[in-house]
Amino acid sequence: MGKPTGFLDYERELPQKREVKERIHDYHEVEGTINESLTKKQAARCMDCGTPFCHHGCPLGNIIPEFNDAVYHGNWKLAYEILTSTNNFPEFTGRICPAPCEASCVLGINKPPVTIEYIEKAIAEKAFEDGLAVPRKPANRTGKKVAIVGSGPSGLAAAAQLNQAGHEVTIYERADEAGGLLRYGIPDFKLDKQVVERRIHLMKEEGVKFQMNAEVGVTVPVSLLRDEFDAILLCGGSTVPRDLPVPGRDLKGISFAMDFLTQQNKRVAGKEINTAEIMATQKNVIVIGGGDTGSDCVGTSIRHQAQSVTQIEILPKPPQERTAAMPWPNWPVILRTSSSHEEGCTRAWSLATLEFLGNDHNGLRALKIAEVEWNGKSYTEKAETTRELPCELALLALGFLHPQQQGLLHELGVEYDERGNVKCTQFHTSVEGVFAAGDMRRGQSLVVWAISEGREAARAVDLYLAGVSSLEAKEKGILSLS
Repeated sequence: MGKPTGFLDYERELPQKREVKERIHDYHEVEGTINESLTKKQAARCMDCGTPFCHHGCPLGNIIPEFNDAVYHGNWKLAYEILTSTNNFPEFTGRICPAPCEASCVLGINKPPVTIEYIEKAIAEKAFEDGLAVPRKPANRTGKKVAIVGSGPSGLAAAAQLNQAGHEVTIYERADEAGGLLRYGIPDFKLDKQVVERRIHLMKEEGVKFQMNAEVGVTVPVSLLRDEFDAILLCGGSTVPRDLPVPGRDLKGISFAMDFLTQQNKRVAGKEINTAEIMATQKNVIVIGGGDTGSDCVGTSIRHQAQSVTQIEILPKPPQERTAAMPWPNWPVILRTSSSHEEGCTRAWSLATLEFLGNDHNGLRALKIAEVEWNGKSYTEKAETTRELPCELALLALGFLHPQQQGLLHELGVEYDERGNVKCTQFHTSVEGVFAAGDMRRGQSLVVWAISEGREAARAVDLYLAGVSSLEAKEKGILSLS
């Protein structure tokens, strides 16, 4: 424990975000730069609990009190070693994770919790700054070859782990750049793509091979993977978006959120956009869906200089604080305000979209909505609450149903579960030698869960190929540190 009285001496504090009036005119990261002195003080707030419930909250099982102690004492090398023993990409989770670990922090019972997410980011950035993040090349090669389909967080994590186990790993990615939603989905103002690029570069130096513009089942035959590799790991994500089939859905001006966000990622990167451009400039924008993806659409629309931005949600407005129905250390479904919301947007809850209304040119002009009242798991429309909201661009941020099944998955012949995801037993699909992980297996989820899935699937693949595995299971905890 770095400082026994740290949780009494220091309040929760984060670096100041960039000013709203400045940041809405660019796509640079919103969060402030790392402050080493502040980071040490925040690490001192950790109480080194006898039973650290933050471990329970983190899907990766990060060893949080230990790296906090190392940070407080200025031992950044040890902190990085501890953190990366369970988390391959702390520079990602330190930026875009909703921090379920903080919701389980014991200090959070009656005070603001430890700033675990920020401390992760600080450790990662300090490691890159000080040259501690270096390629870790395996001492020996097994001669086994593994193909990973998809370069999102689960695919990258699995590749890093399997490469460390000594297998030859090739990632096949249908996009022109690696990273999955880290690259094309999460806005640059939350995750600068140079952060993704430097990690990809490090993995290449470690021996991981990347094949871009390679869509297995389309440009790359499935038979090639079956013939050339000893195992296949599917990490293609959950990519079929949930639609809103109400009257007027075919009007121009209605787009899925991920199409909108992906286009903007490409603009920032200076890449050509080959589909019809989706722009919010001088439009009344309504984002349908109250989650993180919807919030990303809000921030992007503001940077497009939209005339107005409104985010609506069919669910009721969450409470500000925990209730008896969401006791600590469980994840609380409470009202969360993102940096995008702080930049200026109208938020509304318990609203159902009944119809998209068009103009004379088959373009969207408004949404017909109604207030709803919830009764347990169902809702009813409130009488005489129907009205119109002006709207020229509607963005559907309603989540995802399941992975794309046509092509690769159908050709492999894998079985699906009741939700349409790839059915697995211990990450092994119904097809011999074929595994699955991440959103493709468990359904739409968090980046931190995807990394956890990739790590655990890598261990399953390693056991399949070698009979034993040098890769630690999450529940076994930390590797011995030098």
